[in-house]
Amino acid sequence: MYTRPASTLQCGRHRLDLSFPHVMGVLNVTPDSFSDGGHHVALDDARQRAEKMLGEGASIIDVGGESTRPGAAAVPVQQELDRVMPVVEALVRDLDALVSVDTSTPEVMHEVANAGAGMLNDVRNLRREGAMRAAATTGLPVCLMHMLGEPGDMQKDPHYDRPVEEAVAEFLEARVAACEAAGLRRERLLIDPGFGFAKTVEHNLRLLKYMERLTALELPILVGMSRKSMIGKVLERPVEERLAGGLVLSAMAVERGARILRVHDVGPHVDAVNMAWAVLKEGCDND
Repeated sequence: MYTRPASTLQCGRHRLDLSFPHVMGVLNVTPDSFSDGGHHVALDDARQRAEKMLGEGASIIDVGGESTRPGAAAVPVQQELDRVMPVVEALVRDLDALVSVDTSTPEVMHEVANAGAGMLNDVRNLRREGAMRAAATTGLPVCLMHMLGEPGDMQKDPHYDRPVEEAVAEFLEARVAACEAAGLRRERLLIDPGFGFAKTVEHNLRLLKYMERLTALELPILVGMSRKSMIGKVLERPVEERLAGGLVLSAMAVERGARILRVHDVGPHVDAVNMAWAVLKEGCDND
């Protein structure tokens, strides 16, 4: 078992203790996300959902205004801003929440930082034009996720010439180096292996099995597998019946070094993560 040394991440006015794992609650304010599209588009619905997730133990609320499901099309900048900004402002103002924003758009990065967001979560690993510069100027932590191509084409026969865990680690290492060269300090970076993004089921399963390979980068690892098709295909379950599989995957991810679990069903995942961590911590205490 890998245990990351105790550390903290400064997220705007919030400080996140990464000496133990946290649950990040998903709040999609989109009409077309793969499992909860359209459920939280209204501001009151989004606020109530966030409040419920915080009450269930979420440390972070991840707000997204652009679907990144396979086949998803890009969203105009103003539309993404219109979806995200009122929600971020309300969660910061009314709930004092640590808000992460799932975005690849430079203009959105600037605006949500000004509104009090504490983290940026970019599935495109700052590859959109101007995104790296925008992220650097916000002063916020940034999560870089592995993905080849774009959501619209990422699942068209994804292929790797070497073991997927090696390819993902090398890709993320290169993106971290690019960020550092652009002025983003290493202590502000997190990494996400990108389960379900440009990967087959077999890729996903192997990537989790050997996820400890990513700990060599010595950066906090964020993982999102909640309700994803890898669970559905292995267990032959529709999206609304994937919780049990997701809980197992979250516990296994914690054992392999994950410190942030991005999930839809917060309460059960908090229990699973805390139970897994109690066992793992006991092992550390006895070493």
